[in-house]
Amino acid sequence: MRDADLRGPDVRGDPLRGSGLVALDPAHADPGREPRSSRLGIAARRALGGLLPLLDDPVLRDLHVQVRQGRGSLWVDRGGGLSRVEGWSTGAEAVERFARDLIAAGGRHLDELAPAADVSLGEGIRVHAVLPPVAASGAAVSIRVPSQTVRGFEELVAGGLCSAEQAEWLAEAVTGRKNILISGGTGSGKTTLLAALLDLAGAGERIVTIEDVAELRLAHENVVALESRQPNADGIGGFELDRLLREALRMRPDRIVLGECRGAEVVTMLAALNTGHDGGAGTIHASALGEVPTRLEALGALGGLAPVALARQAVSAVHAIVHLEKRGGVHRVAALGALGLDERGMLSVQVLRTKEPARAQLLPRRGSSVRPDGGAKRKVGGRPDHGAEPGA
Repeated sequence: MRDADLRGPDVRGDPLRGSGLVALDPAHADPGREPRSSRLGIAARRALGGLLPLLDDPVLRDLHVQVRQGRGSLWVDRGGGLSRVEGWSTGAEAVERFARDLIAAGGRHLDELAPAADVSLGEGIRVHAVLPPVAASGAAVSIRVPSQTVRGFEELVAGGLCSAEQAEWLAEAVTGRKNILISGGTGSGKTTLLAALLDLAGAGERIVTIEDVAELRLAHENVVALESRQPNADGIGGFELDRLLREALRMRPDRIVLGECRGAEVVTMLAALNTGHDGGAGTIHASALGEVPTRLEALGALGGLAPVALARQAVSAVHAIVHLEKRGGVHRVAALGALGLDERGMLSVQVLRTKEPARAQLLPRRGSSVRPDGGAKRKVGGRPDHGAEPGA
């Protein structure tokens, strides 16, 4: 069998023939919906080549091309987990060329000096690529594909996101202009929930979003989207998240949104939320609610903030944490929490209950001697029990 072709101007023709790849299951086709591929730029379409028709599968969530033992393989996730496409194979050089072309189509560069990069191809499609020698076994390309339908908050709740009680609590927290941090693992639905919650904001509120790679798709009318920029080959022209945050503060924002807290920019974000910019939101990677304090401490250290200083900033800035998980293919709220201080002045987290209104639980701010749910504050030696279900 010949190698699968990753290139070529005829992006819908011969490249797939004989490759063993079924691009689109007819059962998944939606003749009434415009295909994703039609909205991509020419450079992205040419870079994707024979793989382009895969993007038109409405149930596709992830597409991976990676080299192992000198050969490139293809993996797809249609909502049930990753599975290898049997019979599809290509050479290591073809995968490396594919990675370079796809990153270039997104406006960034990938080479020996910058062997890893993220780009957005539009419509929320995010691409990450890494080259040898950083990728020890060979080049690897990861493509995250969002749902073609932008689901609103009510649709997410109807699909099993959370109970009606939790939904009411979350909606009240947004309309009450509380600062919300959404945590969860990769693929847990953080960006999807963030967008849905922001769409609950008042029509006249100006939302400024700041992302490393633009993924948020908001239906809200008053949105300014900012995206970081990679330095050029000479090391100039870069625009980091921390600088974007400072620029956003000058844009008269009603809500500042940091798509993902992943570095030293968290210090600037906390400072902004502590100076009257309520109604903000962001996401952070954490596998459990109880790990959020540790993640924040690690990110604060990158910005030169000591754990105790970070704790005092965080408890004042972040009103609520929403932790998500993916179980049985469904994204769901696993727990709601609020940050607090333990007896050492270090950051801790407490589980919130949804039987009381969000306004009542989230005022006064944490850091006082009163728990957010109105009871006596519990002194915590380690992390609190975060396994309890919200509303239990």
